[in-house]
Amino acid sequence: MIGCAPQAAPAADTPAAPVAPVKGDPIVIAVPTALGSIEGRDGFRAIMMAAEEINDAGGVSVGGEQRPFEVVSIDTREHEPGIPVHDALAALERIILTEEPHAILFGAFRSEVLLASMDIIAEHRIPYIATTAMTPEMERKIAENYDKYKYIFRMCLNAPYFVQYLSQLMGHLGEQFGFNKAYILAQDVLWARGTGAGLEKFFKENGWEVVGFDTYPTGAADFSSSLTKAKIGGAQVVVPIFDMPQSGILVKQARDMEVPALVAGFISPAAPENAWEVFDGELDGLINFIFEIGPLPVEAVPESMEFNRRFGEKFGEDARLSLAGHAPGPSYDSVYVLKEAIERAGSLDADAIVEELKKTDHNGVIGRIRFNENHQVIYGLDPAEAALGAAFQWRAPGVRVPIFPELIAEDTIQLPPYM
Repeated sequence: MIGCAPQAAPAADTPAAPVAPVKGDPIVIAVPTALGSIEGRDGFRAIMMAAEEINDAGGVSVGGEQRPFEVVSIDTREHEPGIPVHDALAALERIILTEEPHAILFGAFRSEVLLASMDIIAEHRIPYIATTAMTPEMERKIAENYDKYKYIFRMCLNAPYFVQYLSQLMGHLGEQFGFNKAYILAQDVLWARGTGAGLEKFFKENGWEVVGFDTYPTGAADFSSSLTKAKIGGAQVVVPIFDMPQSGILVKQARDMEVPALVAGFISPAAPENAWEVFDGELDGLINFIFEIGPLPVEAVPESMEFNRRFGEKFGEDARLSLAGHAPGPSYDSVYVLKEAIERAGSLDADAIVEELKKTDHNGVIGRIRFNENHQVIYGLDPAEAALGAAFQWRAPGVRVPIFPELIAEDTIQLPPYM
């Protein structure tokens, strides 16, 4: 049984799924998030797809009874400029009180909302698997007050792991091209500021010059000031760290201003497979991260290839080509991880499910899924041992070529024609 709460946003554009022939009482999964964002849209679709697959296969075995998943959602709108945290929290409270979910998946889009949500989740004692908010403060709060916050887990990449990935990539650029001057541009939100600060620390500790480090509010659409300073300062690498749709303008401005630097980081709208056409081919040479594989299918992880294919079959080729670079993979996997935890627990008791979530060892779309002691999925460079993020480089005539980590790289990094 797959459904939506009355407040579900049409932005997710997800077709109604058929009711599966599982007759037990439904296990309710709530998805309170920014459904109008590309990450929220595709993460929600991935959850719906996984739940339908499980229901079609007979549902979830709970103490010997087969029960279906039911998915409900509410749009928190927290990705929109000017939406206060309080509004997102009110939406979370509303779906908890009206739908009485057994678990929450995806959850907060913004890290600020995730941190503010933790007390609500603790009060209601609901197993919660985050698949987009990236702040390490979540783990710190769990470590400091484990009994209170033990219901909260995270399956997506966090900011410290992203800093590790970025630092390793920058190290490769330094070795391969002799680069040692960088300019950082970050969105003025918690996860991006933290990522930028971590990368700045790496640069300074490894002999790089940080020409500048600027932050931009959500919704900003003019990055020319920073790009001018990067050009004058001789930056060889411009590192953008943005999840807002307007950030794609940065690439266009860099090309128009003829900034002779490699752009390498995360620009959310430049991640999907159809971005080359969206940006009229101006992405040539850009290195962009996919926070969790799946939207970028990787041959070393067959599950990622299969997920990518099935997503296209279910939602259409246009939907597959526009898959977000953050959230779909872990969102899909979170449903299967929850199913396995419930079945091991043999009940829907929240504390029993939490104990089984801690024991997770699942090979999924994003690689091998295991939680650390503070409930963060472990990321690394080998999908046989850990979950995996990846970087690709855009190449003419519109191909995403995986270049990091080495295990999945299909080519070495190439400097674009304008350098």
